[in-house]
Amino acid sequence: MKIKYITSLVLISLLIACKDNKTADVINTVKKGTITIKQDTVITAPVLEEIKYKSLTGLADTTFVRLADFSGDFAYDLRYATTNNFLKAKVYDCPECYTRVKTAKALLKANAYFMKLGYRIKFFDCYRPNSVQYKMWEIVPNPQYVANPKKGSIHNKGGAVDITLETLDGKEVDMGTDFDFFGKKAYHDNTNLAEDILTNRKLLKETMEKHGFWSIRTEWWHYNLSAMSNAKVANFKWDCPE
Repeated sequence: MKIKYITSLVLISLLIACKDNKTADVINTVKKGTITIKQDTVITAPVLEEIKYKSLTGLADTTFVRLADFSGDFAYDLRYATTNNFLKAKVYDCPECYTRVKTAKALLKANAYFMKLGYRIKFFDCYRPNSVQYKMWEIVPNPQYVANPKKGSIHNKGGAVDITLETLDGKEVDMGTDFDFFGKKAYHDNTNLAEDILTNRKLLKETMEKHGFWSIRTEWWHYNLSAMSNAKVANFKWDCPE
């Protein structure tokens, strides 16, 4: 797949990023300002400081990308890189939010809509390596809470995210329960909640569905991108700062 960049600085930046990245074979050829990259490539290394954010234009939908490299408008509380989660265990070496490009594009559009209303998306979890799914299964081998790693989940495909909303000044919106609360109070069809909580959940759900995602009944925070249901389970692991 060929990708053309508008300026040579962008091309040089990507080349430097790829050269430093040991986890991906990004570049096959470089010729006349055009680069060729493989499907399922992982782009992880940072670009030059002169370019604040990269562009998703031209990248294959299956490419894994770090969302923070493409927008500064998201917020993060990546719980599985801490012990503040239902597992009571840290299963990520460091907190990062990766998705496939197709998922990232949909998230950027959804977030732009939320920002017009004074909110932004806050992530609890994004892409999850299949090896981490096995770790989670060892701790909680219950398919009601953790997908069986042999089959994998859409998190393992880079097509699922666990999210909430916060205001643009950083105040988390009240959704009625914390992330990973497993009980009826977290169900989408539970209407026995305060009106403001129901309104907040409705805004999140309807907006995400409008942008190609679907929810699951028992978790107000979980969203799958419909178009990624048939993607491959992956085990890409991002590099952590030394």
